[in-house]
Order: sequence, then C-alpha cells, then structure tokens
Amino acid sequence: MNSKKIAFAGLISMVALTGCLVPGRHGEPVLLAPPLPSIVVLGPEPYYVQEGYHYHYRDDGWYYARTRNGPWSNLPRDHYPREVRFKDGGRGRDGGRNPGHNRR
Repeated sequence: MNSKKIAFAGLISMVALTGCLVPGRHGEPVLLAPPLPSIVVLGPEPYYVQEGYHYHYRDDGWYYARTRNGPWSNLPRDHYPREVRFKDGGRGRDGGRNPGHNRR
C-alpha cells in the first residue's frame, strides 16, 4: 500500500471515530451508545439492552450505561426511539404517564 493510501485511511478513521466520542467526566472521552431502534418495547421494568449497553427510560427521558448499575449518562435526543411501548399493558416505573408515547 502506498503512503498516500495509508494517510488517507488514517484521516478517514480519525474523522469517523470523533463522531462516536463525547466528553466524559474529567474530560475523558466516552464511547456513545448506539441509537435505539424506532420502537422500543419495555417489559415490567423500564430497562432495555442492546449491543452491550443498558438503557433506562425514566421521566420521559433515556439514560445509558455499560452495566445496569451505571454510571448512567444522558442519551442524546437524536438517539431516542420514536415510540415507547409497554408489554402486557405494563406501565414501567414512570407510572404509565407515557405508554405508547411518540417521539418524532
């Protein structure tokens, strides 16, 4: 491989990775969780797991962490699902204020 191709591949890699990082505590970079699917169906508890990340739905907002015990971070709104549904008419811990709530 010639040096121009290697340099170009390195540049593309740097640009692609910067879109996946957000500043964390003490300025450390933290990987951002992948976006949720368009529709999320929650069970009796307001937790959802996808691609190694845990998501928690509370008070009409989403939080994510690498483990269910946290530490939890705010999920950017552009990563929210468009709709949240509850299995078997469950209400989740938010008291059912937003069952089937649309996010558009």
